[in-house]
Amino acid sequence: QVQLVESGGGLVQAGDSLTLSCTASGRTFSRYAMGWFRQAPGDLERKLVTVISVNGDNTRYADSVKGRFTVSRHNAKNTVYLQMNSLKPEDTAVYYCAAGASWLPTRKLEYDYWGQGTQVTVSS
Repeated sequence: QVQLVESGGGLVQAGDSLTLSCTASGRTFSRYAMGWFRQAPGDLERKLVTVISVNGDNTRYADSVKGRFTVSRHNAKNTVYLQMNSLKPEDTAVYYCAAGASWLPTRKLEYDYWGQGTQVTVSS
């Protein structure tokens, strides 16, 4: 069992930066790839933002955030981070972290554990 808690969300202006954190309970964090998803207002589904492999050597990003967002992890701290730069109003969403047992999962159904989400609002 893995419990995930996101933090770091808030209200920022366009162009600002924000770093989200997701801390996991338990001793098995390093066995899971970690993903960040987001669900924007009015969207019916959460969409993948980025995923990082268990050792941090491999990552994948949605086209909409490439070059602006960076995912990283610190296994000794059971924490994964999402550094978000040059934020845009369209980045406004609830951001969720999730843990998956696959190498680099990209689909929601590949994830076993989810956090409760943290709100990010970017004003223009």
